[in-house]
Amino acid sequence: MFSIFKRDPIKKLTKQHAIKLEQAMHAQRNGDMKSYAMLTAEAEQIASEIKTLKQEKQPA
Repeated sequence: MFSIFKRDPIKKLTKQHAIKLEQAMHAQRNGDMKSYAMLTAEAEQIASEIKTLKQEKQPA
């Protein structure tokens, strides 16, 4: 009944993924390779979470 009020977790994670990638790009441009590597790893982890959620959402 109240499913219209639930937030889509995939949309939230996609936004977080884009933010992490942008932060990683800025770190790379500033020459901070350590931060770039950490932010890229976090973005990849978020991408894998999005992938699993999309697979769970698919009908069997």
